[in-house]
Amino acid sequence: MKDMVINRVREFRQKRNMTQEELAGAVGVSRQSIISIEKGQYVPSLPLALKLAAYFECATDKLFQLKEGRV
Repeated sequence: MKDMVINRVREFRQKRNMTQEELAGAVGVSRQSIISIEKGQYVPSLPLALKLAAYFECATDKLFQLKEGRV
């Protein structure tokens, strides 16, 4: 079984009318990292997930959820 992380980073970013570049600068990563996270191509490290949650003033489980699936 392969676990998949689903995220709502794009949704939270768009609610604030932010660009990917602005969010990247706010949390100290590249714009490419934000793009990859939003596309589900990259699962952020725990410190980055915590920074994103702190920035959006929400719990990490509001931004990221684990979805179990089959390979």
